[in-house]
Amino acid sequence: MLGTLNGALEAREIVLDPDAIQASLEGHNEVRERIPVLTRIHVKYRLRIPPGSREVVDRALARHVDKCPTAQTLKGAVEVTWEADISEA
Repeated sequence: MLGTLNGALEAREIVLDPDAIQASLEGHNEVRERIPVLTRIHVKYRLRIPPGSREVVDRALARHVDKCPTAQTLKGAVEVTWEADISEA
């Protein structure tokens, strides 16, 4: 998802340094019939964006899951959620 988000931002002419776009994630498993199954992934983004670009970044964030091949592959089997901590610098 990070690659998809970064690509969406670059397509909108917002190029971030590697240290300005970061993601961490948590995976949640449930035991079903004594088998641990991945049921949910939560991605936490930390973005440092150029001043005045917030609206564009918010639009890219709103759509990036729908454009991410990995998220679409997991759709229906694993819930994918995200949040973003955004600062303008």
